[in-house]
Amino acid sequence: MALHEHPHRNSGFHLPSLRRNRTASGSEVAVSAETGTHTHTARAYAFASLRLLTGFVFLWAFLDKTFGLGYATPSGKGWIDGGSPTKGFLGSVAVGPMESTFHSWAGDTWANWLFMLGLLGIGLALVAGVALRLAAVAGTAMMALMWLAEWPPAKHLSDGSPSMSTNPFADYHVVYAIALIVLAAAAAGDTLGAGRFWAKLPFVRDHGWMR
Repeated sequence: MALHEHPHRNSGFHLPSLRRNRTASGSEVAVSAETGTHTHTARAYAFASLRLLTGFVFLWAFLDKTFGLGYATPSGKGWIDGGSPTKGFLGSVAVGPMESTFHSWAGDTWANWLFMLGLLGIGLALVAGVALRLAAVAGTAMMALMWLAEWPPAKHLSDGSPSMSTNPFADYHVVYAIALIVLAAAAAGDTLGAGRFWAKLPFVRDHGWMR
């Protein structure tokens, strides 16, 4: 009996093929990469939105106190009209360990200029997306002083009346300070801002705290 080889006949035994697994793995990697990209983009835009809104809060405070836009600062009582941006707030401090100190600062020229330049500088830095680390330090210091002025831990004012404090610690000053620190840590100026351009400037590269 002659034996004939049939090279195309199925022998009934197969080695496992890796082709399909490789294809599936490649697809999974592609999907994972795409998902990661979308997540990163969404996070970047979320931080950018927070940065812009927070910057507008500081800028608006500066503009209202400077020009007396009729909101927190009555018309005709703005800084350019001779009004004091700090006298009303610091002069009305009625509780806390620095009550007398704040009263002595109220309306002083140096206090007015420092406060207003702080509002303007922090606001512009946040809106532009530059010098966020410096803005975070300055903003945190400002929020800490304002927190001390309102002194949320107190249940009663110096005259014994209720302080109406809504939270003994985590008030909006603390929230703003943490937001500034988070924005700087996340390099939130790189999206919808000039953060990347700013970081490439020679003096910024040489001084990381200017980022």
